[in-house]
Parts: sequence; structure tokens; C-alpha cells
Amino acid sequence: MTTRERMPARPAPAGTRDPRPASPRPVESEFRPRVPIDAARAIRHQQRGAHDPSQREHEGVIWRATRTPEGVATVALRIERTRVRSAAWGPGAAWALAQVPALCGAGDDPAGFEAHHHPVVAETHRRHDDLRLGRTDLVFDALVSAIFEQKVTGLQAFGAWRLILTWCGERAPGPTPLPMFAPPADWHRIPSWTWHRAGLEPAQSRTIVDAAARRASIERVATDAASADAPLTSLRGIGPWTSAETRIRAFGDADAVSVGDYHLAHQVGYALTGRRVDDDGMLELLEPWRGHRQRVIRLLGLSGRFEPRRGPRLAPEDHRAR
Repeated sequence: MTTRERMPARPAPAGTRDPRPASPRPVESEFRPRVPIDAARAIRHQQRGAHDPSQREHEGVIWRATRTPEGVATVALRIERTRVRSAAWGPGAAWALAQVPALCGAGDDPAGFEAHHHPVVAETHRRHDDLRLGRTDLVFDALVSAIFEQKVTGLQAFGAWRLILTWCGERAPGPTPLPMFAPPADWHRIPSWTWHRAGLEPAQSRTIVDAAARRASIERVATDAASADAPLTSLRGIGPWTSAETRIRAFGDADAVSVGDYHLAHQVGYALTGRRVDDDGMLELLEPWRGHRQRVIRLLGLSGRFEPRRGPRLAPEDHRAR
């Protein structure tokens, strides 16, 4: 990564006065991948719903608010044909910029991947050979976001994530296009009634609070995809699905399979065979690509082969008192 010209700050609309204090000059860098990679797709995979207050896309720039090991940071990424220009604000700015290549998928190595085992995979890989899996290297926040999504619809999970971060997170530094928030520093200090108001189930909030009490040990031991599964699944309320989702988000685990997902086995089975399968059937179908099973799942998601809907979507349940 090299330092380049400063990305212009977003100006206030003509005829108005920006009420926010002027942001300090950002730290900036430029990343030029050695091979073509779909950086935008890798980064967008980290967003938790259309209204995620920790990641937004505005006028061609992806904005991310994160809590790095060095403090909160906002990073703005403008993805161009051969480069990614980045600017960052906050105490964690330098860390966030150093992590940009990994976020874009530069650390994902598809060597040894053989797409030819199935024509759908082969054809999709031909069209998307720049697909890469990005990583945040922030294992605890990846774990928490996965816990939010346990056994609920995406609508419920993303809504709760948005509310908790807006109410309890830290305001992102810099000239963000809309108010943005980094995840809280002290998840275990969020009161029970706040979890309830956000619509998170008690079992999920207890799991987050219990994990937060062990945050230091989790971050010390789970430093990569290979070392993360055992310490994660040893925690109460964390099973194979949550561990896999955490490893995918934090470490770009190219082989992780989210066993127990409500839809995934059906989607994989239909894309590869034209019919639904269960988790065991999914694992059997994915076995030829062991080491790259998550890569195949991503490719199948891009293949356009989706099972036709036969009824209404699953309606979210809300157990909060009216």
C-alpha cells in the first residue's frame, strides 16, 4: 500500500452549514492488487443488512466503522479498476488502513481450487474468477454479529444489530455520509432491557454477555481460522454454525460450511442437483472441494440457480410486550 493524494471530504450541501466540527485530516493509502480481485464484493459481504450503521455505501464509496485493537476507526474505500483508495479517521486509523488488503480479499489464496468437478461451479468460476474472501481480523465482533443471527430471520437479526449499535456503539469519527457507529467496547454492560427493546432473544443476549467476559482469551487464542473453532465452540451457546460464520467473517475461511443454516443446504442441493438436501447431503456434495467449500458456496450464490419460491417468506416473530 502506498500513500497517494487525499480523498476529498464530503462537503455540506450548498447553502447549508455543516453542524459537525471539522474532521482532522485523514490517514490515507492506496492498494494495488497484484491480480484482479473483486474487492467490492468481498467488502460488501461484511455488511449486516441494508441499514447497517457500521457499514454503508454512498456515492461510490464504502464506509466502515470498526473497533480496532488500537481504537475506533472509520475507513472510506473508493474502489477503482486497478486500485483501492482509502482514507481513515480515528485512533485506529493506521490499523484499519493496514488491514485494507485483507478486507478486500488479497490474502485469500485460491491455489488448488478445482472448479471442474461440477459444470455449474466451473461456469460460475469462469465468470467470477476474481472472487475472493475478505477478512476483518476482528474475531470478537464477528462472533457477536453471528450470535445476533442465530435462529432468527435476517430481518430480525439486522434490525437488532442496527438498534444496539446505534444505542450503545461509539460514534464513528470522520465525515461519514450519515451517522455511523462502531460496535460497543463493553458488550457485557448493555442492560437486559436494552437487548429486549432491540428485539434480541434472551438466549442470544446471554451468549453475547458470557462471551464478552472471555473476550481477551478468545482474541488471544483464536488468531486464525485453524485455531478458532475449538475455543469458539467451547463457549456456551456457540455451535458449529456460529463458529463457521465467525471464521468466515473474521478470517475469510475458504473451507467453512455453516452447518445448521435454515436455507443453505437447500440452496446448495438445488444448485448442484436440482433438488433439496439436508446438511449431511450438502457436506457430501461439497466434499470434492474440501479446503474450498466456502468458496464453492459463494460461487453457487452467484450462479443464478435458485429454488423457486413455493410460499410466503418465514414471518419474523416478535415476543416483546406490546
